Amino acid sequence: MSGEVIGFALLLVGLLLVVSKLVRVKSRVAQKLFLPSSIIGGGIALLLGPDLLGNLAAAVGYDGFAEAGLFGEDVLEVWGELPGLLISIVFATLFLGERIPRPREAGRLAGPQLSLGITMASGQYVVGLLLGLLVLAPVFGLPAMAGALIEVGFEGGHGTAAGLGSTFEDLGFAEGTDLALGLATVGVVSGVVLGIALINWAVRSGRTSLLQEDAEASLAQQRGLFEREDRRAAATLTVRPASIEPLAIHFGIVALAVLIGQAILSGLQALEQALWVDTVELFEYVPLFPLAMIGGVLVQLGIDRWDRHQVVDRLMMVRIQGLALDVLIVTALATLSLQVLADNLVPFLLLAGLGVAWNVGVFLLLARRIIPEFWFERGIGDLGQSLGVTATGLILMRVADPDNKTPAYEAFGYKQLGFEPFFGGGLITAASVPLIAQFGAVPMLVVMSVLLVLSAGVGVFHFGRKEPDREVLARAESP
Repeated sequence: MSGEVIGFALLLVGLLLVVSKLVRVKSRVAQKLFLPSSIIGGGIALLLGPDLLGNLAAAVGYDGFAEAGLFGEDVLEVWGELPGLLISIVFATLFLGERIPRPREAGRLAGPQLSLGITMASGQYVVGLLLGLLVLAPVFGLPAMAGALIEVGFEGGHGTAAGLGSTFEDLGFAEGTDLALGLATVGVVSGVVLGIALINWAVRSGRTSLLQEDAEASLAQQRGLFEREDRRAAATLTVRPASIEPLAIHFGIVALAVLIGQAILSGLQALEQALWVDTVELFEYVPLFPLAMIGGVLVQLGIDRWDRHQVVDRLMMVRIQGLALDVLIVTALATLSLQVLADNLVPFLLLAGLGVAWNVGVFLLLARRIIPEFWFERGIGDLGQSLGVTATGLILMRVADPDNKTPAYEAFGYKQLGFEPFFGGGLITAASVPLIAQFGAVPMLVVMSVLLVLSAGVGVFHFGRKEPDREVLARAESP
């Protein structure tokens, strides 16, 4: 594959992102759903791809687009490789540029949030594995690892689903990638739609502490734009461009984190080969991205200790992460196989329906019993993340707490430090598929069931019985 083809494929992604942003600005439906432009762009690429435009062209007898749609096989091949590469950048930047807090410092706010998040995530495995063992495997002939698709698609999102593509393929379940990507799309859309609906319901029924019944997102927010008076710098220049481009030094730090992750993964694979030879093959199928996240944490710990000039800027890292994630989502959706979804439509609908029902049920029944103050404003973020991605949770928290008067954002951020390394694309998510393939679904079901009971029990009977924090309540009441 030539460099010219790779460059052209990247240029087409940029064009799709511009077009999709115009759609978001002009389309009232996209605005009301708060659809990210990357998902719109991926949807446009999917419409113009082989499964839709290609099949339509073949049906009318035109061979030009019949095989690979508008973009061609070479471009689709490049796009197919990008998600697995970019997901490591997304996870490497999760904690870069942000001081790692002490456990006691973060525990007070993060505890209830972490309990709710783990309950949702572990329950996705329990629901999915039970469905797999009782229905998907005996009735539809799917492998047991299909039970992990709810967590991979919903909690993990498009990036994780695409990043696990090689793992699914190596384990003989190549269609798992397309099913997980389909679930991720359902999760994002349902997360926003159901989240906004729940916020409106909570406002009307008096379950929100801040929003009034006439509250509504501004037109600029719906379009995904900043008003002129609200605009701010996208990042901070911490080094002089005459010495090195600030973006370049930050990319170098991200590269260091990814390389450390690769070294850790290679070491674990070598250790596994030396100890168990062919009897256990777990790290052989674990992708790079969760180890890249650990590499990012290790780099950040070094930065906290030795970066006296504060060269690393968190906003710049967020920009790098955002670019990688947008390109990842567009290319992952563009290469999604609709034929696989059609061939497994009933299993797909069962996984999607039960996944949505579980997350919404936990939010409505347990969030108020786990989080002592502002349960709705704080819990809606976890619901959004459990159905879609972190950005979905942030969008819903922004709507429920537009002036940031509750500790929702702070608690959600601290919770990520204990949650992301394991679920939502972390070590457990990455290892779950090879673990199920190696040892079967029942051991994973038992472990996740125990974790579900423990997390829900600690949340309800420990955090849920604590008195609301007066300082937190006073902060929300201040003008």
